[in-house]
Amino acid sequence: MAMGTNEAPQPLVLNGDVTPLEELSPEDQEELRNLKKELKQLKTQSEKADTVKSRLLLDKLDHEEHKKQAQDEMMKLAQEEKDFWKALENQKQDLEQEALAIEETNHQLRQQINKQKEKLEFMRSENESLQQKFKIIAAIPEKAVKFIGVEKEIPDHKLEEDCLHIQGQFSIIQNPALTLSGGQALITFEEEQVAERILKLARCPVTIDKTKMDVKPSRVALDTTVKFEVQLNVSLKKIEVSNIPPILPEERIRDKLELNFSKPSLGGGEVDNVEYNKDSGTAVITFLHTGVAERLAMKKIYPFDMGHKVSEVFVSLCTEDRLRKFQTFCGTSRRTVLLSGISDVLDEEDLQDNLEIHFQKPNNYGGEVENIKYNAQGQTTVAYFNEETVGSE
Repeated sequence: MAMGTNEAPQPLVLNGDVTPLEELSPEDQEELRNLKKELKQLKTQSEKADTVKSRLLLDKLDHEEHKKQAQDEMMKLAQEEKDFWKALENQKQDLEQEALAIEETNHQLRQQINKQKEKLEFMRSENESLQQKFKIIAAIPEKAVKFIGVEKEIPDHKLEEDCLHIQGQFSIIQNPALTLSGGQALITFEEEQVAERILKLARCPVTIDKTKMDVKPSRVALDTTVKFEVQLNVSLKKIEVSNIPPILPEERIRDKLELNFSKPSLGGGEVDNVEYNKDSGTAVITFLHTGVAERLAMKKIYPFDMGHKVSEVFVSLCTEDRLRKFQTFCGTSRRTVLLSGISDVLDEEDLQDNLEIHFQKPNNYGGEVENIKYNAQGQTTVAYFNEETVGSE
């Protein structure tokens, strides 16, 4: 029976029999009330336990949902990590292949560079060889000039205007050459047909002083030669000054040059223009009148007063040269035959005479000999040919 209510006392049921509450003893009634009270507390505790149980079940369901989400997220992250490492490995392989391709390309480029260096070195060597081969060092001999008459009359008022330059033209021809080794001879016949007959023979049996030898004839192949013209133009109003010390600014040096070379006491004259090159230390000075440049060029050395110091500069006529009609050609000698395999059975002069006698005889397929030169063993001779004996190719 609940406390605080006016409900009538319920009868007590024992073993199926209902016993009215009034018939119970006070002790039983008190015990009954205590049991009811205890029962009510147990119900309350049971309700609370059910509430806690329900809350725990809900929490469990919520935790399982979070756990499932966490597992899904973890699986997703694990898959992403796996994909990341796979992509990283693929990228690593691609980079390694690219590095190998780059290394192979670099190797090929290095090989090409080495080939180009070798080619460049070969071309430089060949260029130096050609420069040395075609380098011409020759002094032009002095030649007496005789005046034979006037070619063109020039009026006095135009004399200085028309005579500003001295012009010259030189034709230079390099004679073909052949290096003659020991035991060889060059023989030139008067007729080309004789040389052709000898060249058709594989060998020429020659007997000299009871010694038989097989002389081998071959065509003379000459080195490449050159032919060109040089046009020379010498100004009668300009001089070239060199060895100018660069100790002053360019503008001041120009003024000093004009001032120094305009002094008549030193052979100078009125200056029209000054072109100064600081890098080379040279200058080209143009005068208003002819005669001054020639007069100064004859001195060769001129005192150059720079204010605080006097230096010596070199003076020469200003010349311009131009190369024209440069030609290279090679050829073979039409009437000359190279003889090889000759033994020194006699001295050089006697052996040469015997060779000439042998090749003059028609029964030896020879003919009239124009010239012969034998080179003894151990000697080297350079033979030069003129245009008459050479057929260009």
